[in-house]
Amino acid sequence: MYISGVSRREVSQIVEELCGKSVSKYFVSSLTAQLDPMVSEWQNRSLSDKHFPYIMTDVIYIKIREHHRVVSKSCHIAVGISGDGECEIIGFMIQDEESDETWSLFFDSLKTRGLEGVEMVISDAQKGLVKAIKKSFINATWQRCQVHFMRNILSCIPKKESKPFREEVKALFKFTHIETARKAKNKLGSDYIDQSKYHKACEKLDEDFEAAFQYAVVGKGQSKLKSTNLLERLNEEVRCREIVIRIFPNHASANRLIGAVLIDRHEDWLSSTRKYIQF
Repeated sequence: MYISGVSRREVSQIVEELCGKSVSKYFVSSLTAQLDPMVSEWQNRSLSDKHFPYIMTDVIYIKIREHHRVVSKSCHIAVGISGDGECEIIGFMIQDEESDETWSLFFDSLKTRGLEGVEMVISDAQKGLVKAIKKSFINATWQRCQVHFMRNILSCIPKKESKPFREEVKALFKFTHIETARKAKNKLGSDYIDQSKYHKACEKLDEDFEAAFQYAVVGKGQSKLKSTNLLERLNEEVRCREIVIRIFPNHASANRLIGAVLIDRHEDWLSSTRKYIQF
């Protein structure tokens, strides 16, 4: 019940209704604390027995009570995709903020546990994250999430009387061959660059176009590697459980619940007969 998002108070009420015996929320807390060793073991498990050429990374923000204050914390999460197309949750870490330092610390912990041979990292364009990727995975390619990138481009143009431009941008991101996409990008730029309302959007497209299509080269054109959609869905699952708590009483409780939710999803992925990607 706890992992499914039922609060401690609600667990106490359910137990009382089913068993006719009152159980305090503090007793429930003591029981859930028994998850800590399991979460810690999973969180620090070795990654050296598997090869993950592709990883996705993202962060979610949570609230924790700390020294009588409610503060925002960042939870860094990474998913690894093997050369066989199977995916696993390879790590998470709760930290004080999202910066190149915190991302570097997270990536270093993954490498310490045995992560190696990373060929491509898929993420959004948060400056600290991109800097940490380039520093931590020297020979790897950065794939900018196309979903975030397209939203960023389209946010620069007016909503009215811009349908043709929007449709051409969306069509561009459907290409899985980089040369074809590059030609379409150049044509779009030449068609719209002289129109002032599209100038900024065309500049943004040109600036990060190559980063948004690295999956077509390194990722063998697999469309599931062009965005962080898989991780976004995972984040939503964590958020559905976290929203019940609203404010975690401490760091340990946050690590416990998020870890338990991620383990649950991780085991579902491992037991599935379907691969995430068919290479």
